[in-house]
Amino acid sequence: MNKKLVIPGDFLSDDVSKAGDGTYVQDRKVYSNLYGVASEKDKIRVVSLSGKYIPSSGDVIIGTVKSVTFSNWILDVNSPYEGWLNSSEYPRRIDSSDMSKYLTVGDSVMVMVKDLTPSMKIDLTMRNNRSRTINNGILMEISPVKVPRIIGRGGSMISMLKKETNCNIFVGQNGIIWLTGKDKDIEKAVNAITVIENEAHKQGLTERIGRLLKEGVEDNKAVPQSPDILNELLD
Repeated sequence: MNKKLVIPGDFLSDDVSKAGDGTYVQDRKVYSNLYGVASEKDKIRVVSLSGKYIPSSGDVIIGTVKSVTFSNWILDVNSPYEGWLNSSEYPRRIDSSDMSKYLTVGDSVMVMVKDLTPSMKIDLTMRNNRSRTINNGILMEISPVKVPRIIGRGGSMISMLKKETNCNIFVGQNGIIWLTGKDKDIEKAVNAITVIENEAHKQGLTERIGRLLKEGVEDNKAVPQSPDILNELLD
């Protein structure tokens, strides 16, 4: 079975021994129990798409290389789908035998989504003026559904975060955020972003974050100093 998008109740298999996570058995048949992506190895499993990053063409995101093939870098992009960056989509012409000299496992990059193929593969490119290799600062992860709240209406929240922390902050559409600046300023920004993510549903959040950034996070409201950071790349 190739990866495919399914909804609750979709038929998956006649072989009940293959029923895995996210499925249920009825009348000796296997069905999806979730809205998500179905795949099969030893078992059929469905990964929920609720709150997950669903790519769209033109999205600028951050991914981390998890393997290198003959002509592609395979990236973890915080999605049920894998990101595929073909060597032809690198900013310069390179030979496939030299791919690991430019990007290797563990490297993080800012890339643009070209397309989501019918086989649930995210085609990526670095042939645009926003893509680059990330070699400083830190990366942190938030829920992709909270990205609009971090950015704010008309970019109001992200502009305030940058101004009050003196950090450069890029928010990927997939919920991976790249921050650069002095260590204490990055810590201040991470704390504020964590508060925004946790309290995104509350009214008056922009004003509250503005006060916290100016006055510092109160002791009784402080967030943990170890957020969900994917990679620490401090110089």
